[in-house]
Amino acid sequence: MIASATPIPAAPSRRLGIIGSIVGLLALIAAVLPHWVVPIVFPPPPADKVIVDTGHRVKDRIAAKVKGVEYQAPKVEKSIGRSWSETTSVAAISLGLLAILFSVLSLIFREERLLAAVAATFGTGAIAIEISFFMMGALILIAILYVIGNIIGLF
Repeated sequence: MIASATPIPAAPSRRLGIIGSIVGLLALIAAVLPHWVVPIVFPPPPADKVIVDTGHRVKDRIAAKVKGVEYQAPKVEKSIGRSWSETTSVAAISLGLLAILFSVLSLIFREERLLAAVAATFGTGAIAIEISFFMMGALILIAILYVIGNIIGLF
């Protein structure tokens, strides 16, 4: 007599979940790391140089207005650090969305839920970090405008 063997259930595939988790981790790295590394590798110009350059541009603009000539702003080229920051910001959001897509596909194809959740968390975290840095910049700009408005008596 042959003993009947019970079939061993096949382990669910993990391919999309693993790919999504790796892409999400890359998105998280692209979102966090450049905010600390880029200023160290490519330091911004000193504050006094920025202030002097801004003063010269304001003076040139006023002189053009007095002469009745249209002001032609000098072409300012982006620094390497700024272009790296913009590139990594776009990469972080794109990779975050891609990780979320892999997470959804992983759930659709009934793969392991834990890896899908990890991929979605990494992707969402990377997007949230990028949005939070943008919001911090916006809040700082609003605070500066409020202080300037307060000084000139608008409020």
